[in-house]
Amino acid sequence: MSDAVLIVDDDPVQRRLLEAIVGRLGLAARSADSGAAAMDVVEEGGAGGLCAVILDLVMPGMGGIEVLQRMRALNFEVPVIVQTAKGGIDTAVQAMRAGAFDFVVKPASPDRIGKALRDALKVEELGGAVRKQPARRGSSFSLRDIVTDSEAMARVLRLCQKAATTDIPILIEGESGVGKELIAQAIRGESVRRGKPFVTVNCGAIPDNLVESILFGHEKGAFTGATEKHTGKFVEASSGTLFLDEIGDLPLDVQVKLLRAIQEGEVDPVGGRGTVKVDIRLISATNHDLLQRVREGRFREDLYYRLNVFPIMVPPLRDRKEDVPILVQHFIGRFADSANGRKIRGISADALDMLSAYDWPGNIRQLENAVFRAMVLCETEALTAADFPQIRAQVRGIDEDVLEKDVGGPPVAADGVFPLANQAQDVPVERQPLHAGLLRVLDDRGQVQKLQALEHQIIRFAIDHYSGQMSEVARRLGIGRSTLYRKLKEMGIEPGDERSRQA
Repeated sequence: MSDAVLIVDDDPVQRRLLEAIVGRLGLAARSADSGAAAMDVVEEGGAGGLCAVILDLVMPGMGGIEVLQRMRALNFEVPVIVQTAKGGIDTAVQAMRAGAFDFVVKPASPDRIGKALRDALKVEELGGAVRKQPARRGSSFSLRDIVTDSEAMARVLRLCQKAATTDIPILIEGESGVGKELIAQAIRGESVRRGKPFVTVNCGAIPDNLVESILFGHEKGAFTGATEKHTGKFVEASSGTLFLDEIGDLPLDVQVKLLRAIQEGEVDPVGGRGTVKVDIRLISATNHDLLQRVREGRFREDLYYRLNVFPIMVPPLRDRKEDVPILVQHFIGRFADSANGRKIRGISADALDMLSAYDWPGNIRQLENAVFRAMVLCETEALTAADFPQIRAQVRGIDEDVLEKDVGGPPVAADGVFPLANQAQDVPVERQPLHAGLLRVLDDRGQVQKLQALEHQIIRFAIDHYSGQMSEVARRLGIGRSTLYRKLKEMGIEPGDERSRQA
């Protein structure tokens, strides 16, 4: 596994501190002093060599949120731990929505940063061995194995049952992550071709110059680098089922040859001298509006109608929320005993309610990943809402108490409240109440309070702390008694008034 952590922060002192923390964990550190510099690193080498990123959210030029969004657009899968300044609750929520793995509040303790990094590495390491390996599904996988409890999906499965009895082309439409390939495998499992090959091609992941060769094959020497003969996916799938995922991403010149292959049942290998007969059941899938692409001239109209003989629309998870509980239990069972060595027996009702309230833009794939991460990091026998920090941040926001726990050194609360110097430091930060010993720097709107308001808070605290001994209060504040009394009058407090003893 890669062992370098990319540190992105415009503050050189903060970068050095983080480099030292990362080094003590036995990891290498790479640094970038801006968002643009970080993207240069990512675009140059992708995820290669990196196991995590520590990203400051507030930087000149390209900020952390934009960096996160650009990383997500590049399918950058390395976990990103964001740093947010004091009081940055809204920013932290935005970062979690943008795909951050975790967040810490500046100044964060080495222990807090170390825990975030260890958690990220644990998820990635186990994910490589478990989550990233697709579940084994043989030819016996059928529509009965589709996990659902919703009427919307029941209608889809009835359509699939009808489609399985024929050999006509099927077009499965739906958002990314809804399980289009799963539906295709289930249809194949119900058809007469169930014991034959099932070959999958992700058309959106193939370089344009290689699409034709991968689909239709090529002869040895047909082009530079063609050192061996390649049969192509159509020939591999012959007698079975060919699943073309993201069909809308095919280049126009390849669409012409695909149309001919479907119509004639034969393909022309690149560099070949003749055609090759194939016998396939074609199932295509897309998350695009193909008809709109036809109108834009990006997809051939004749090919569209050839593919769209039997359309099946798979609804997004947000339109079938009743499937969330049964899917969660399915994933818990699937990942049981393999995530962290502890038997996870279920999920709390509160956590399940929270997951059901979320819209799941990434659909079932996102839910699966969220459950896997939660099981890896869970320290009890049942998943709770706290085990889903990214989802909780978006559904319920980020609890200020959680931000308080993150802070290393002098405690700093999320709403800008700082303990005064003589506050007892042995009070646990996560339990520390807001009382007279705290100075509120930000107002209810998140703006820094006026100096006069802060001064009034300090005077109130000093009077309470020194039990109303005004001479001592004046001496400790470094002002004369007449000045103190004048300020008290401005505050509407008379010396000796009980209100002067309240925080």
